[in-house]
Amino acid sequence: MSDYRRIWCPGGTYFFTHTLLRRHDNDLLIRHVELLREAVRIVRRSHPFAIHAWVVLPEHLHCVIELPPGDCDYATRWRLIKLIFSRSLPVAEPRSWLQQLRRERGIWQRRYWEHQIRDAEDLRRHLDYVHINPLKHGLVERVGDWPYSTFHRQVAQGRYPVDWAGGVDDVEMPFDE
Repeated sequence: MSDYRRIWCPGGTYFFTHTLLRRHDNDLLIRHVELLREAVRIVRRSHPFAIHAWVVLPEHLHCVIELPPGDCDYATRWRLIKLIFSRSLPVAEPRSWLQQLRRERGIWQRRYWEHQIRDAEDLRRHLDYVHINPLKHGLVERVGDWPYSTFHRQVAQGRYPVDWAGGVDDVEMPFDE
């Protein structure tokens, strides 16, 4: 079995990818994006964090968040966000006997991708990656056309031009999915 090692840095900034268990033809996250937003709001009240970038796609999400100084517990935040979101949905997904025994919903993949942001350039590349993702997946022709993204907030704050990234090849990707 793999030995998963997480990096715990108090006050750190992290990039995350979380994916639904059943990715094929699944639009659960955008269909219930308000429930996901509410789960994030609830968790941020009890376990604060800053959102630098976030994009919700039909079956996965990417984000860059920053934890408060002295706090490195992103795992609890994600456990609660997933739990609150999952419990807000009616039970409709197929579940194995083991998932039923563990009282799991069978909505999210167990593991997630996490990367600690190392410096300003690493942050810029990951912010770009988050925001270009809908274009990369062929969901829109322009990044600004995707409604479930912090790109619009970033444009309003002057961090990106409204016509940023005419195509996927225009942006350096930090890694491939």
